[in-house]
Amino acid sequence: MPQPTPGPRPAPLLLLPDLGDLLRLHPQFNAGTVTELLAHLGAREVRWASSADADHPLRDALPAAGITIGDLPLPDWAWADAEHEQLLGFLNQYPQSRDRLRRAQAAEQTLAALVTAPLDPARVLSRAFLAEVEATRAEVRAALDEGPGTRWRQRRLDDLAARLDGQGGVTLVPLDDLPALLERLPGAALPDPAGFQPGETSRLRALADRAWQLRDEDDLNALLAALDREAGDRVTPRAELDAAAASIHLAVGDLPGARGRLERAAHALADGQPRSLAGLVLARLGQVRDALGDRELAQRTYRAVLALNHAPQVARDAAEDGLREAFALHLG
Repeated sequence: MPQPTPGPRPAPLLLLPDLGDLLRLHPQFNAGTVTELLAHLGAREVRWASSADADHPLRDALPAAGITIGDLPLPDWAWADAEHEQLLGFLNQYPQSRDRLRRAQAAEQTLAALVTAPLDPARVLSRAFLAEVEATRAEVRAALDEGPGTRWRQRRLDDLAARLDGQGGVTLVPLDDLPALLERLPGAALPDPAGFQPGETSRLRALADRAWQLRDEDDLNALLAALDREAGDRVTPRAELDAAAASIHLAVGDLPGARGRLERAAHALADGQPRSLAGLVLARLGQVRDALGDRELAQRTYRAVLALNHAPQVARDAAEDGLREAFALHLG
């Protein structure tokens, strides 16, 4: 008797940890690294079950790399944040409760130390690292109790696990939720980083991230030279490298140099580039034009920012401020 032909096996559910804005901090695990890891896994689509931040770095990087984002419908848990803040205020009124607050704060500081220490895919995706992360969540729960003290974490995770049950493909979830979700979803797994190394996209993204975060001890000439050597790519295009270079010119008060870089970046803006880029470039260009005394052109530039389909909140704020009052550069 002929055996039935087996049907296609469903794709496993892979849970990819999200670090949010901390992706901008890690040279070996940044938004570019995530796109390279997804390419290594053969994934062309990612289910989004993480931060609702519209300016999340992966909201730029994934579409620019040709990776589709599918948002998982999630309830609004803002009320849980509000209850948590109310509880902290209540506990802080009583000396006998402050020890509990200190325990919870120590756990949060431990988590902060874990996620700001140097990270790479092998560490982020290791069970040992995730166990350290989960231990900090357990300590918060022990100090403040489940409920408002944890922002109703168990309820939220149960709800998220139910929505992901039976799904396949890659889902992006907050790093600190990942260990508990793995326990709730026996069919889920971590991406296997074996054989993967961050490449050129990761390196270029790390350079741009670093250039946006200037420090007092930086060698600005060396950083400018590094930016000028690069042609850019889909995730970090040449226009962003010029905009980052313009911020260095601004840091030393070189307004004409910054204007030249930003105008070149503005002329290079094109469809398919990271969606935040146009707003960032034009908002800064408006400020530089203002500081150079070209008020009318600056105002037109600010209005162009506000007319974009998407501009990061920081760019919208800068444009609205600039329309109210001319921008002036103040060097500290």
